[in-house]
Amino acid sequence: MPETVIQLPTPGESMRDTYRRIRAAGEVVAVDLPGGVPAWVATSHRAVTEVLDEKLFAKNATHCPALRNGTIAADWPMRALTDSEHMLNQDGAEHRRLRKTINKAFTPARIAALQPRIEAIAAELIDSLPAADTIDLVANYATPLPVRVICELFGVPQPEQPWIKTWTETVLSSTSTGAQAQTAMQSMVAYFAELLQRKRSTPGDDLTSALLAANTDNELTDSELVDMLWVVIVAGHETTVHLLGNAIIALDAHPDQLALALAEDRWAAVVEEVLRYESSVAGALMRYARTDIQVAGVDIPAGAMMLWHGGVGRDVLHYTDAEVFDIARDQRDLLAFGHGPHFCLGAPLARLESRVALSTLYRRYPRLTLACPAGEIDYAAQITTVGPVAVPVRLDSPR
Repeated sequence: MPETVIQLPTPGESMRDTYRRIRAAGEVVAVDLPGGVPAWVATSHRAVTEVLDEKLFAKNATHCPALRNGTIAADWPMRALTDSEHMLNQDGAEHRRLRKTINKAFTPARIAALQPRIEAIAAELIDSLPAADTIDLVANYATPLPVRVICELFGVPQPEQPWIKTWTETVLSSTSTGAQAQTAMQSMVAYFAELLQRKRSTPGDDLTSALLAANTDNELTDSELVDMLWVVIVAGHETTVHLLGNAIIALDAHPDQLALALAEDRWAAVVEEVLRYESSVAGALMRYARTDIQVAGVDIPAGAMMLWHGGVGRDVLHYTDAEVFDIARDQRDLLAFGHGPHFCLGAPLARLESRVALSTLYRRYPRLTLACPAGEIDYAAQITTVGPVAVPVRLDSPR
């Protein structure tokens, strides 16, 4: 490790600001994770592209000796993420075996068919916004919309949906202790195991039932199915919550781009530019160097932990006017959802939800503005995702 190491998180500093410092420090930056665990963060387009190459970096923690030989404590809080044997932590044939089953159920046609329901949920949430001068759009819109969509998709009853959100926040928070993170993870695993049994007994028109049906030939174990539910449901709402919050803040700061989106119905382009400009992925789940390797000119030892920063879209070495928010730019080489075998399964759903949510909100309230300076907004204390805790706004008058 070099002499200058950035603490992630850094006490007294928002996670968003810490990642900005990391991005400014180089293409590959040494960090200390909670508990003083050493790791690296790839920030540039070329560095992230190398890290996403499964021939160079593995996803399974067996490739990290420090996680197996006692160097990293058994109660390290991030073990709730690194030690799970779900699809995102598998490589090669094992990853393909697991992903094949969810691909059969999580089809493009099923996602596209969700649009009317997403539109209805968005309209319902806007109709029920509190009658107040200032409203928090995270609590009243950006959170309940993706939570309801993903939970309805998988057949989670509405009274049980808040449990998913609470457990997710605990597992992902950098302020949770190892015991708290493990307890939340165990609660989710137990819940999803029970949900599977429910759907076996009483199948419905939902993705959990479809997943069970698709598993007839693959013979995945119940443990593997539970892990799959955890991955898709947690990943299927948390990043979208933050994406929507980041989008509202970005559009408030760029009224010309909001006007263009409203005038030309450019909401899909808004979503793509927010993914580039203010990604809700901060540090994507761990990868491990397969051998001693150089990444963007930096020596990385075999077995080293490597995060990749979703803020790669701000790489000035790769993007023209990287700091300019411009929904008309060419967005074809976006890495917000990764690439290769682990390209985000939920990307089509995230894009659809976000496009519908933003277009519905701003068509109803085109003069919506922040109710406080953007610099006063607090951001979630999470290493893997980044977004505002609250977005207070004034709705003004509906069109």
